[in-house]
Amino acid sequence: MTTHRDMLRAASRTFALSIERLPGMLSEAIAVAYLLLRVSDFLEDNEEMTAERKVGLLRLWGQVLSGEVTPERLTAQLSDVDDGGPDAHVARHAAEVLSIMRRLPPEAQHHIVSHVRDTTEGMARWQARGPQVLHEADLDDYMHEVAGRVGYLVTHLFAWHASGIQLRKEMLMPLAREFGLALQTVNVIRGLRKDFDRGWIYVPLSFCAAAGLTQQELFKPELQRQAMQVVAMIADKAERHLACGKAYIKMIPPWNHSIRLACMWPLLFAVRTLAISRHNVQVLSGEAKMSRAEIGRIVRDSTMWGWSNVWFDRYFVRLSEPDSFGHPLRAASFGR
Repeated sequence: MTTHRDMLRAASRTFALSIERLPGMLSEAIAVAYLLLRVSDFLEDNEEMTAERKVGLLRLWGQVLSGEVTPERLTAQLSDVDDGGPDAHVARHAAEVLSIMRRLPPEAQHHIVSHVRDTTEGMARWQARGPQVLHEADLDDYMHEVAGRVGYLVTHLFAWHASGIQLRKEMLMPLAREFGLALQTVNVIRGLRKDFDRGWIYVPLSFCAAAGLTQQELFKPELQRQAMQVVAMIADKAERHLACGKAYIKMIPPWNHSIRLACMWPLLFAVRTLAISRHNVQVLSGEAKMSRAEIGRIVRDSTMWGWSNVWFDRYFVRLSEPDSFGHPLRAASFGR
């Protein structure tokens, strides 16, 4: 029998790593929230459905989350979707995930439902609008809906669980949005080619125009030099958001080490991915990926030293350098 934890690990090994590091009920709450968001992602990203159908299903999913209709209304409409991926599996078991959510304390349920519903409605709005990313503000608007709101969600849940974070919640909230935008901007770089192949270009038209390109010319081999100028612009944007993500983590008290790690791992993975993508033409044809050895090293190093903001600052810089991660950072090199 497939459990919700099995679904979590199948949907994302990296996020499962972070979520399962969290303590007790907080881990359960964020695991459920993540799976519900995967249902939204499945409806938004499915390549078989028309945009019109996606809008309808996303709005129906929003009604399910609000309790206006039963989950079976949604799953019945997915019976003809030929997709055996993990997100499809989660969507078809949405009723089970919602059932697990209802065992959580009411406050946690409230945060999960309100933010997942808002994200889902934002996705529906963008599907109705279509792939028209003209300016950086358009990209930020889209990323706010699919990632910035997730930053709000997890911060509310962290504050619900930990009194030290509750005291800092008002300062954390603006950074929470930026944290979400940081991860999503790196995802835009990683998914450049895949998104283009499915008819979406999240690179703002204004970025392309600044390099003398149209959006459609971004992937022409003879225009690679100009295309990499565009990649550099997105990378610069990602770096600005990542710096805010770092500030967010540094505000989490060191005694909440598990929460720090759960945030630190996706951020550091994004920092490293950006470093190996920035000058890598492979991002135009596929994606640049971290090695498993790098992932393992980041997890080990941060587990040992991630309570220290001094260490975190220096490790962040080290990971940002594309060719200098051959040797692990030692705490002894800069003290406590």
